[in-house]
Amino acid sequence: MILTKAAIAAAVATGEIRIEPFEADRLSVNAYDWRLGETLRICDGGLDAARPTDFTEMAIPAAGIVLEPGLLYLGVTHEKTGSETYAQFLNGNRTTGSLGIWTHVSAPLGHVGHAIAWTLEIRAARPVRVYPRMTFGKLIFLTTAGDRASYQKTGAKYAASEGIDISRLYTEITGATP
Repeated sequence: MILTKAAIAAAVATGEIRIEPFEADRLSVNAYDWRLGETLRICDGGLDAARPTDFTEMAIPAAGIVLEPGLLYLGVTHEKTGSETYAQFLNGNRTTGSLGIWTHVSAPLGHVGHAIAWTLEIRAARPVRVYPRMTFGKLIFLTTAGDRASYQKTGAKYAASEGIDISRLYTEITGATP
């Protein structure tokens, strides 16, 4: 079940949901409008699942930056979100999609207990200028059934993520070299 605007606001007020910074006017009918953070990592060269990704990191200037097709950008949400009660689902929205921006298609689920600024996978269909702190997508909160386990307490490989994080798949591949 998806929480409504009123339910999200109530859960933020009681501390069951954390959104930092929280702005009530960013609540929509059943979601929170999240923003792009102020930093991008541009993945350099070829990608290899058995090796850490090389990247160039840069601050997004106030005048914006043009995303180019054919490149993988890793970004971060401006907001840090979390809940020990609800699962989260983060995605782009129609507004950015209409600009040809695909964001966070591969990993939209934030487990119960996941408390992070989200790493975003971003691709552009055509050259498009983006700006720091622009609205970039929707975050919904979902109720769960059954026993809950906190993601942050499981020791999972991304539990301690702070800011933009590259793929850590190389840690699972035998013979991979970090």
